[in-house]
Amino acid sequence: MMRKKAGTGMLHWIFPAMIFLAALEMFLSGRDLSQQYLQLLQTGESTRHPLMTIAQRSVSVLLLVASVEQIANHFALRRPTPSATLLIAFVLYWVCTVASPALFGANPLIGHEYMYSLFVGVAACLVGPAEWQRILRSARDALFLLMLAGVLVAPFKPGLVMDVYYSQGLIPGLPRFGGLTAHPVTQGMLAQVALLVLWCMPYQRRWLQRAAWVLGLAVLYLAQSKTAWASFIACALLLLAVRGGPRLWRRMSDPRQGGFGVLVLLGLVVGVAGLATWVLVGDAFGRASELADTREAAQLMSLTGRDRIWVIAVEEWQRNPVFGYGLTLFDSAYRAAINLPHATHAHNQFLDDLARSGAIGASALVIYAAVLFGLALRGARASGGLSLALFLAVALRSVSEVPLSLKGYGTELVTHLLLITTLAAASAQRRTEPRPQAMRYGVA
Repeated sequence: MMRKKAGTGMLHWIFPAMIFLAALEMFLSGRDLSQQYLQLLQTGESTRHPLMTIAQRSVSVLLLVASVEQIANHFALRRPTPSATLLIAFVLYWVCTVASPALFGANPLIGHEYMYSLFVGVAACLVGPAEWQRILRSARDALFLLMLAGVLVAPFKPGLVMDVYYSQGLIPGLPRFGGLTAHPVTQGMLAQVALLVLWCMPYQRRWLQRAAWVLGLAVLYLAQSKTAWASFIACALLLLAVRGGPRLWRRMSDPRQGGFGVLVLLGLVVGVAGLATWVLVGDAFGRASELADTREAAQLMSLTGRDRIWVIAVEEWQRNPVFGYGLTLFDSAYRAAINLPHATHAHNQFLDDLARSGAIGASALVIYAAVLFGLALRGARASGGLSLALFLAVALRSVSEVPLSLKGYGTELVTHLLLITTLAAASAQRRTEPRPQAMRYGVA
């Protein structure tokens, strides 16, 4: 029996498949994005298009086949596990946040849809550098095609992809672009991830690379998600530091280029002096006090009402401290009972795991996050900074969303899996790099 070579599997197809399924569901939903809040008031389950049943079953089969093939191929080739720590931490996190509340939560519920994330996640933990390159290209192309499809649909069905009555943006009257995603915030997050991947995996054709940057930045701006804007700026600065920091430091420490180091330090001094002048002379604290009294500041302090949802999540954990409420928390019936139709989850990764899976799930989240951060830091050089950028994007989004949720598969799982594959590939790459020999006194 012929063995398959590494990097020839089907795992890279799961990213376009999940993105296509989410886009198809939005396209067939016939929604009006400007009336999304009123649609959430409906307590009953919405009717799905018959085509979605066929499409979802097909994608589910593809996910299982691609994952099983990846796992079987890994053992058939007797390849070393890129990071046993990552694999163990992921399985532990799935067991504590999915299996445990499904079996032992206050409202237990067992379903086959909870198994897909386990198989796909384990397969992602076994990805090598060659497979990672194909995965990045596949995810990059799918994300930009998703944005392009939303833009092309806009002239024909504007209400489907834009909130034309949005009035809280920087430019009054500018519609908010949600594209073929569930929400403009989701579109902003996916645009951010697409740009980060494009940065590290650029197109070879220059015109295509420039067009992709224009499309991605335009969609990121029109999504009008301030969280996505701030996150992209932070991730971009981190990528610049990782990819250009060593070269910058070498230039600053080179005695032959002393003028460059003096110029950089002078710029820092001017920046700090300018900030101090604004604080002391420009009455920065007085302006901040005036801003705190505005309606926008009140929404910011409450994170647009998310503080109420957080209180409910904590109360559910107090009633079920060990195994939590269960995976059905914040379903349509629960949202109707608490009169918060927009509360599809706890809007915070830690509180969501705490309420759904209790102290066991929250503890597993802390361990899993620590492992992800450690591996992202160690794999920063091997991944060109993408490991740290993706981790930072997920960490920032975890403040108000649930990007690490493993209940099912969808657009949120795309970023999570990209992070896992990047960490696995970086760990595998580090295994092949020659380790520096230890220096001993008197021996070179």
